[in-house]
Amino acid sequence: MLTPDQLRDVVAQGEQLDVEFRGEEHGALDDRELVETVSCLANARGGLVLIGVEDDGRITGARPRHGTYTDARRLELMIANQTAPACSVECGVVTVEGREVVVVSIPPEQPVTATVAGVYRRRATDVHGKWKCVPFLPHEMQSREASRGAIDHSALVVPQAQWTDLDPLELERLRQTIARNAGRADATLLNLPDEEIARALGLRVGSGITIAGLLMVGREESVRQLIPTHEVAFQVMTGLRIAVNEFYRLPLIRVAEVIRERFDARNEEEELAVGSVSVGVPRYSPAGFREALHNALIHRDYTSLGAVHVQWSENEIEISNPGGFPAEVRLENLLVTAPRPRNPVLANAFKRIGLVERTGRGIDTIFEGQLRYGRQAPDYSRSTAEAVHVVLRGGPANMALTRLVAARDRPGQRLGVEELLILNAVDSERRVTVERVAALVQRAEPVALSFLERLVESGLLEAREERRDRVYHFSAATYRALGTPEAFVRVRGIEPIQRESMILQYVASHGRITRAQAADLCQVGPREARAVLEKLVKRGDLVVKGERRGSYYEQAAEAMS
Repeated sequence: MLTPDQLRDVVAQGEQLDVEFRGEEHGALDDRELVETVSCLANARGGLVLIGVEDDGRITGARPRHGTYTDARRLELMIANQTAPACSVECGVVTVEGREVVVVSIPPEQPVTATVAGVYRRRATDVHGKWKCVPFLPHEMQSREASRGAIDHSALVVPQAQWTDLDPLELERLRQTIARNAGRADATLLNLPDEEIARALGLRVGSGITIAGLLMVGREESVRQLIPTHEVAFQVMTGLRIAVNEFYRLPLIRVAEVIRERFDARNEEEELAVGSVSVGVPRYSPAGFREALHNALIHRDYTSLGAVHVQWSENEIEISNPGGFPAEVRLENLLVTAPRPRNPVLANAFKRIGLVERTGRGIDTIFEGQLRYGRQAPDYSRSTAEAVHVVLRGGPANMALTRLVAARDRPGQRLGVEELLILNAVDSERRVTVERVAALVQRAEPVALSFLERLVESGLLEAREERRDRVYHFSAATYRALGTPEAFVRVRGIEPIQRESMILQYVASHGRITRAQAADLCQVGPREARAVLEKLVKRGDLVVKGERRGSYYEQAAEAMS
């Protein structure tokens, strides 16, 4: 249960997706309202209901619910008895500023929860961005359960669909896709007749056709009629003008080919000499784009209206799909979280025919594709609870960094996604710390340190102590390879022996020096400047005069003689 200080911190942040204030200043909150609020948060990601806190964050106190006091255990039992399935909450009373606040804590990852009266609620924001509870509709329930892996929408049988709703030409396209992706695809599928391939991939169950079956190999008219939410848009923007605006309701394998053709026709390539070999540097990584497109088709929410959008602008491509990240997937763990497909049958079919990584780590392909060609890392920051957006940056490539990476693409030396992220960060930020790298690669600091030390051992990075931190920057050899050897001097800074010489020269010319003047002269922090000054005092070159802030350093008498 929360402490009073923790409760104040929660209240200070205002209402959130997982925090609801229920004030009782103008009247008691009845059990029906409380149970509806609990089920509302249970249908989001759990959280806290704070009884006795007004909408504006004022703590006015909760009214006693059981005579002259509130019995937390009785409140827990009441909520469990009035929700279906029973929601096991934890209740407590916290006193803040002399007023009691009843805290109801709802665990995350609950199944769809209603009141026993049959009321379903969910969290949403109004036009002003304020959180509230709204009716929870059946298709939204299905979407929510799919996002947390409780059901697989793509595995559901479509009652109206027949075997004749599948297109023989699309089944042949599926076979050709398997043959074309030899080494990635499951080659055993090629020996099966059409119906057996459909069963093996989950496109047919018994005599029924699944949503995945219609999506992958359905006839165009059947897809339009039976899965009206499916749509893919390809748009090309020229400034604010839409130069190309095409919408498709084709089966997925076919529409993926159409979009890839549009992409390939526009994806310009530069030539880069790496030793005696010429390497093509495309504007966008074909492998990264394909993986991002296929991910959008696989993981979109097919219970929601809205198209998968591929929007090509002057210096970026944005791919978006309806449906936010699945449960437990966030921006902060995107690179390391276990794969959690929204539509497992559809995802498995794409893997087995070789269109996506069979490991489920397609996100690595998207990142590696961008970074290996001297581009910025993919940007998922525009994603919301309703849609996933990934932005692939174009623009001029960092050819020097691309050449450096390409030169190491040999067996045993090929750089992984984590190393590429680190090199990209060092190139733009000049120096990185273990803490910065841990956040960048989304790993614990010891793991981040191992990546850094590996790059040091390979000669790409160099480490040094700076203001109590260990920092990493490009080595002299790396800067030479990048064609900017002078940058090593700037990033390395002034060596300690040079700092000592500069300070002694300053004192010889001006008679004295303060710690602040020494820090400014040597371009270091006050602590590092003091360390150099104290070393000179200990060695007998300088003496310290004055005290505390008024102290300064002069040349020692022995040093002058």
